Amino acid sequence: MVDARMAMPFDNSFARLPDRFFAAARPLRSPSPQLIELNERLASDLGIDAAWLRSAEGLDVLSGHTIAEGSEPIAQAYAGHQFGNFVPQLGDGRAILLGEVMDGQGRRRDIQLKGAGRTAFSRGGDGRAALGPVLREYLVSETMAALGVPTTRALAAVTTGEPVARETLLPGAMLTRVASSHIRVGTFQYFASRGDVEAIRVLADHVIARHHPSAAVSQNRYRSLLDAVISAQADLVARWLLVGFIHGVMNTDNVSVAGETIDYGPCAFMDVYDPSTVFSSIDRAGRYAYGNQPRIAQWNLTRFAETLLPLLDGGQEAAIEQAQDALAAFGDIFERAYFGGLRRKVGLAIEEDGDVELINSLLTRMTANQVDFTLFFRALGRAVEGDDEPARALFIDPTAFDAWADDWRLRLDRERQDAGDRRAHMDTVNPALIPRNHQVEAMIAAAVSDADFAPFRRMLDVLSRPYDEQLTAEDLAQPPLPHERVAATFCGT
Repeated sequence: MVDARMAMPFDNSFARLPDRFFAAARPLRSPSPQLIELNERLASDLGIDAAWLRSAEGLDVLSGHTIAEGSEPIAQAYAGHQFGNFVPQLGDGRAILLGEVMDGQGRRRDIQLKGAGRTAFSRGGDGRAALGPVLREYLVSETMAALGVPTTRALAAVTTGEPVARETLLPGAMLTRVASSHIRVGTFQYFASRGDVEAIRVLADHVIARHHPSAAVSQNRYRSLLDAVISAQADLVARWLLVGFIHGVMNTDNVSVAGETIDYGPCAFMDVYDPSTVFSSIDRAGRYAYGNQPRIAQWNLTRFAETLLPLLDGGQEAAIEQAQDALAAFGDIFERAYFGGLRRKVGLAIEEDGDVELINSLLTRMTANQVDFTLFFRALGRAVEGDDEPARALFIDPTAFDAWADDWRLRLDRERQDAGDRRAHMDTVNPALIPRNHQVEAMIAAAVSDADFAPFRRMLDVLSRPYDEQLTAEDLAQPPLPHERVAATFCGT
């Protein structure tokens, strides 16, 4: 039998912070857990013994039945703006941080059980998770990682053998989530709302050491921290837009200071390109629509800057000026990342005046013609080699593509490159496959209704290579038919 201390070697820095940062927690014991999926490659990267995780002892840890040697289970405290309304105490209401491990590259990584039962922050909830949301988060977070988007990861999913009550009784499950950390903008807000400047300083120093060590040698370390978090979030949101991802609940408690995508509740990838697209069932006003994500990210970062004002140099007025200066940089950072990515998506390597207008003209035509975002950009690679039909056929009015393509080709001609090489480069940034929402829902229905996990495992395998042409997965590349469209996703709590 593998020694649990060697199989999951914990070193828990967050648990060494002051007691007011968290509450001790004990995972809910699962009566008859079954392993659905284990991410063996991720386990290897984390230095965790995958064979041990598959053993009875490992399953007991993944299901909350037992506590591994070295684990110090806690629920983290945080606050947050939810749809613009501030809630001074949220915290981990159904997630328990088991501890931290150092991965093969010397990076500290959180190991957390999601759906692990009630904590001191549960606010009346049951603390459990239903099977559907667990499978959604596993699949979508692993797809995001394969797409190259910074994200939390999924190490394992288990069924608990106990139902949870939502609109109906549903199978219960737990997700083992991995993150660079689970520290959020809302974590800083928790202490700022209490006037606890010392806690903000301790937390900021912890984040600098863990995520942004270059700030430690800066003359103004907390301004450097603010700059680093702003830059990471601007780049992250640009990456979301470039693959058509809609987060759904960009509350400040879902904004990671590590610059990772966190919390895959109401989220989805867009089919037809339309900046007003919303997938969250609770986002009735479209606050977190696809096209609003950059603006909301900057709003969230403004809330983060507010928490750091007591730490910035020079007194209140100087601190506000520093924060405003830092926040003003968001737009340029985002646009460089976003339009740089769009240039690559349309086959351009060099920046020229007029590129933004060319790209915006394309996006306007795509919206008017209800063009599938993923299929179009993948098909555009074929147009580089002279085959326009797959791209133009996606337009209601194909002449709208033709008119744009004339200008596009004139622009391409100013960058001498072999057509085959250009297409190959485009195929590395334009995925052939995304987790289509209607297919995700069908996968979840099979698992929940029939305990059939074959569709989940197939999608997981296919989407681990989203940029590859996979002839056996052509059905998964197809957008929904009108009767298959799924317009809303739910948080699962």
